[in-house]
This record gives sequence, structure tokens and C-alpha cells, in this order.
Amino acid sequence: MFMGTYQHSLDTKNRLIIPAKFRNQLGESFVITRWMDHSLRAYTLEGWQDFSKKINALPETNSKARQFKRFVFGGAIEVEFDKQGRINLSQTLRDYAKIEKNVTVFGLGDTTFELWSTEKWQAYEDETAENFDDIADGLEELGF
Repeated sequence: MFMGTYQHSLDTKNRLIIPAKFRNQLGESFVITRWMDHSLRAYTLEGWQDFSKKINALPETNSKARQFKRFVFGGAIEVEFDKQGRINLSQTLRDYAKIEKNVTVFGLGDTTFELWSTEKWQAYEDETAENFDDIADGLEELGF
């Protein structure tokens, strides 16, 4: 399971160390794509296959489904680790997530984790912490 929050920095060649606890669960490669809130979402290969099936099941005649599919698949790349456990984070993904140097990596359960610009993550986390009780109260509507 991917859990916990980790702070890392890009090196001069735009490589990022993925936390060892995450690398052990990922195998030799995994997929990263653009996600909501100008973040990046990473999937195990198995998780990506499951998610891809759900996206591909969306109706082609629905314009929002087409937009979502194009955006997520168009921004996806499969990445591999180098010998030091680093990945190369593409310019396209860095630009989208507004990542310049500092990156926050945090787990989201069984098959995914996210990567955020540390500055953007800190602002988001501060706002979420301020409203956490209201957020939790709203989950009942979703069956939680």
C-alpha cells in the first residue's frame, strides 16, 4: 500500500528519487499522468490497466468523457528507474504540475500515489486542514 508523505528535489538533470517504500511495490516501471489540481498521478502497471479499462468504457459520444480520455492518456508516460531509484520527470509533466525543484510525493492506497509541486501541495494541505471537519462531514453523502 502506498502511504505517507515524502519531500524530494529534482536534481540538475530533472531526475526524481521515488521513496524506497514505493519503489519496492512498483517493479521496474510505472505510469505517471496529468491529474486534477495540477498534480501528477502515478499508477502501478496493474493499477493503470484497471484505470484504463474504466476510461475506455466511457461513452465516446459524451464530450466530457472524450476530453477526460484525451487529457489523461495524452499526458501519460511509462517511466523506469535508474540504478539509484530515480526517474526522469519530463518537461511536459513538470510544466503541467508547476514543478520547478521541490516535489512532494504521497501515497493514495493500493495502486496510486501523487506528485505535487511542494509549494502547491503546502497551500492545498493548509486549506484542507482548515476545512477537514467539513470535508469529513460531506463524505457521508458518498456512502462513507
